[in-house]
Amino acid sequence: MDELLAFLVKALVEKEDEVAVSKDEDEKSITYKVKVASSDLGKVIGKNGKTATSIRTVMKSIGAKTHKKVFVKFED
Repeated sequence: MDELLAFLVKALVEKEDEVAVSKDEDEKSITYKVKVASSDLGKVIGKNGKTATSIRTVMKSIGAKTHKKVFVKFED
């Protein structure tokens, strides 16, 4: 799942080398923190947050296989 999230975010941004994905996992949930360059944050979030919502939906769908809740937070 980590690689998929990094791939999706890197496809959207201009500064791919500044993308960093970290993961905090416990027994019921997984929280991903995605750091991008401040100039690329708008591209990852999208208009009215639609791109960010789509990324979260994909990750939650994959997380359903592991029976854990998945959260994705975007930071600059």
